[in-house]
Amino acid sequence: MVAAASTPTPDHMRLLIKVARMYHERGVRQPEIAAHLNMSQPRVSRLLKEAVDRGVVRTVVVSPEGVHAELEEALVARYGLRDAVVVEVEGSGADVIPALAAATATYLDATLKGGDVIGVSSWSATLLESVKVMRARTSSGAQEVVQIVGGSGSPEVQLHATRLTSRLAELTGARPVFAPSAALVGSRELRVLLSREPAMVDVMQAWSRLTLALLGIGSLDPSPLLRRSGNAITAQDQRALKKLGAVGDVCARYFDADGNSVDAPFNDRLIGIEPDQLRAVERRIAVAGGMDKVAAIRGAVRGRWINILVTDVDVARELLND
Repeated sequence: MVAAASTPTPDHMRLLIKVARMYHERGVRQPEIAAHLNMSQPRVSRLLKEAVDRGVVRTVVVSPEGVHAELEEALVARYGLRDAVVVEVEGSGADVIPALAAATATYLDATLKGGDVIGVSSWSATLLESVKVMRARTSSGAQEVVQIVGGSGSPEVQLHATRLTSRLAELTGARPVFAPSAALVGSRELRVLLSREPAMVDVMQAWSRLTLALLGIGSLDPSPLLRRSGNAITAQDQRALKKLGAVGDVCARYFDADGNSVDAPFNDRLIGIEPDQLRAVERRIAVAGGMDKVAAIRGAVRGRWINILVTDVDVARELLND
């Protein structure tokens, strides 16, 4: 701001306001203002800057309907996120997936910086829909797209995990890296054996190169897609998790309401990225919405499982009411 000591004369203020109104309200260009008022263009430019410095002109950004910048900023401040995207969902009780998918596709298109190594959760209907509506990039957006949780499942839905990874790789000009195993195997011994297979070793080594993780957030009740895949937990495991205070998961790693990991009875049978390895990824984008997932999303942001959130406006408001 201009120092208080440099108090302008009334005549100077009148000129200042005249120039500001011509430029900001009437849309007159600076050369035309200079000609009309018989002064140099540099002086017009100085007067316009002074009008801002003195508070005569103030910039106000007005968000259009459907854009929730204030909610996004509040989420970032409240939970220490790197970024947040809040979308409008049309109609009460409407499916949130299309709106979340469109926002995610746009966000990725704008923020992929080239050379990224993208880790992707295999069993998310929202992520698959995001990839469906994403546009191909004219320049390479990534080096690799890597499955970060077992991508094998029942034959009728196996195509889902493969399509998600391969399509995202195709769109970003990357090499797809598939995890040739189920997410949840039958025993600890089998997990150890599978983890030693050369193809699985390559996948696990790629996890240390990740610069971005694209994630879903699951609630305690497995999604229909996950249930059909054969990678869902049993009803007995679900009851055990509930007793442990679990509210949700990221990559089949379950956590409580504060985001703390819980000692799930099947952790030693999981083939997927470890929690510490996931948290080391620079950008961890979670796409999740719907009021049934509020507890899981809150736990995920509290526990720093994610640092970028794409969600709907109702969930955002509920998170801020916490």
